[in-house]
Amino acid sequence: GMAVCDLTCGPGLYAVELARRGCTVTGVDFGPAAVAYARNLAEETAVTARCTIVEEDIRTVVLPDGAYDLVLLIYGQLAVFTKAEAQLLLAKAATALKPGGSLIVELLNQNRVDKTSTNWWFTDNTGLWGDGPFLHLGERFWDDEQELSYERFHILHLESGNYTEVHLCDQTYAIATMQGLMRDAGFSHVDVYPRWDGLPLYDADEWVVYVAKK
Repeated sequence: GMAVCDLTCGPGLYAVELARRGCTVTGVDFGPAAVAYARNLAEETAVTARCTIVEEDIRTVVLPDGAYDLVLLIYGQLAVFTKAEAQLLLAKAATALKPGGSLIVELLNQNRVDKTSTNWWFTDNTGLWGDGPFLHLGERFWDDEQELSYERFHILHLESGNYTEVHLCDQTYAIATMQGLMRDAGFSHVDVYPRWDGLPLYDADEWVVYVAKK
């Protein structure tokens, strides 16, 4: 089977499924909870011999040169990095691929990103921010020069009085810009598939998929 590297593999849903289908997969993620889930999923699916999950930041992980047929960087994860970091990550992927190998990158469609500056609030008894009641204050900004969406969440945990602040950035790219970055990173050809090329996915309109060939 193919040798695959899944960068920012998260809970391993794709890594484990690819291993189940016969690929040899290395998944990389820096989140301890996600890594633990992925490793447990690999054990439950009986694919640990073909699925290795590494707990490390993809910016610093050392990948073997020319080892993979396919590198995945999907679900918009490249967008959380700066443009300079993204360029280095694309080059790292190119180096890790065998000649003729492919990199698949999934990014939000720049034309579909919410570019309005706004703020909002809500309360809940439990949810993403914890098991107890909380107040969520959110604000969003769009930086037209940097083509960057920036969100900041202020979370007040109502039982303890503790305060949490979360920052979320989405660096967007015009299609031609990303194609250029991929070529600069060492890829010879880049195919682009808006809307997942018509696959019947509920959020297909939000995404653009790039397949870069080394």
